[in-house]
Amino acid sequence: MTGDDNRPSPARRRLGRTGTTVHPIGLGAMPLSLEGRPGPGQACEVIRAFAEGGGTLIDTANAYCLDNSEIGHNERLIRDCVRRLGIRDRMLIATKGGLTRPQGRWETDGRPEFIRASCEKSLEDLGVACIDLYQLHAVDPKVPFTDTLGEMARLREEGKIRCIGLSNVDAGQLQTAMQRVEIVSVQNRCHLLAARDLASGFVELCGRLGVTYIAYSPVGGHHGHVELARQPLLQELAARHGCTPYGIALAWLLAQGEHVLPIPGASRVQSICDSLAATRIRLDSGDLARLDAMARR
Repeated sequence: MTGDDNRPSPARRRLGRTGTTVHPIGLGAMPLSLEGRPGPGQACEVIRAFAEGGGTLIDTANAYCLDNSEIGHNERLIRDCVRRLGIRDRMLIATKGGLTRPQGRWETDGRPEFIRASCEKSLEDLGVACIDLYQLHAVDPKVPFTDTLGEMARLREEGKIRCIGLSNVDAGQLQTAMQRVEIVSVQNRCHLLAARDLASGFVELCGRLGVTYIAYSPVGGHHGHVELARQPLLQELAARHGCTPYGIALAWLLAQGEHVLPIPGASRVQSICDSLAATRIRLDSGDLARLDAMARR
């Protein structure tokens, strides 16, 4: 799918209760900065293909890097690519703070002073005066949740954040947060083989609350995508619909509600083009019923 594709664009999806709308498929930029990452040139080609295919939301984080020595690698990469391509005004860039990478580990840090320092560095690394969507990467059990939220609220009041989101949270944490500050989005892991948030009713709750549910690792993630592609049902439906098993997995997620926004990762142009094409797949009620049953198992 390219900018020359004359097929109608998919209906855009609203971000929370804001007036901002985005393409139904976002780009999870994490694979562009972790181990095995592509070179900057290939990374920019992935972003170019995403933009030419109509994509508008890029998800990043300051912790998407190899370790603490290069915090902000992914943000700087995105900044440089969107500038070079001349597409900054067309992209909504969402980033996250609240994790550190000592010796490559993933550790939480929700201290207000750390959240502030992380946000201010992200502003610098992204080259912006205000972050479109700033998400808490994970709740820190060592720090009162309300203290972390309070600092994010202050950053928004200061004009450094436009919208606030949460990642890796449950229903209780979301409801606690919404009593303190407006939450626009929740970003959790969700795919056909890891559908806990659907089974628990959390995805439905987000919809009722007017919160966008951003599904990360929607086709299984770095370790699970091979297992997902081997599922006989996905292979059967992919053959019938003329797409890949990953396209079926994304189409199923899109069917879970207008507030659901999958953000598949990509480090190759073909991967992101395949993901964007999922908006053209029309699963019928029988397809969805079989996929729902698979997710429940």
